[in-house]
Amino acid sequence: MTDNIVESPVDGEAVQFAQQIADSVESFLLALRAIAREASSGQAISLLLLEISQVLLAGSRLGAQRDFSPRSEYQPDVGPEADLDGLRMRLAAMLGNVDTYSFVFDPYVPEVVESQLSDDLTQIASDLENGLRHYRSGDVAEALWWWQFSYVSSWGNLAGAALNALLSVVSHDRLDVDYESEIDQIEAAEEILDVAPE
Repeated sequence: MTDNIVESPVDGEAVQFAQQIADSVESFLLALRAIAREASSGQAISLLLLEISQVLLAGSRLGAQRDFSPRSEYQPDVGPEADLDGLRMRLAAMLGNVDTYSFVFDPYVPEVVESQLSDDLTQIASDLENGLRHYRSGDVAEALWWWQFSYVSSWGNLAGAALNALLSVVSHDRLDVDYESEIDQIEAAEEILDVAPE
């Protein structure tokens, strides 16, 4: 709808908003690279959960804004995309057997999709990095439009699915251990009862 389009999204308020989003995006990208480079598998799950939650806040802020519009039909050239294949491979190796997961892409058209966290995290990084390149080139309007558009069409959904998968890993790690501990205690108690003198 045309009444949702911001014709000139580069007023002072929009510039300040873009700076806040750029800060969140840059923080996420730096953290994701650091996690892939330095974290152990156990640390990575908790750190990724935190970083995705924070960047989703930025996405939610974008989604709550009126629609931004690009200045032209075609995206301006801001140079080559970052090579994120090394990042993807490091994430895949680190995540190991929890890399592959399933999720429902659209809850209103329920179809289970199988994906890899490493692929999805890399796609999120690619979408965010593209907007950051526009922002750094001084094109605030294009950056805001791209971040908002890609949040609604791509990375927002992937980040939500990845967040749910990572939370599931944490839940299984903490709750299943407690449950298994209780079973061990019950079995130990039963053994004691079985050998107790009558």
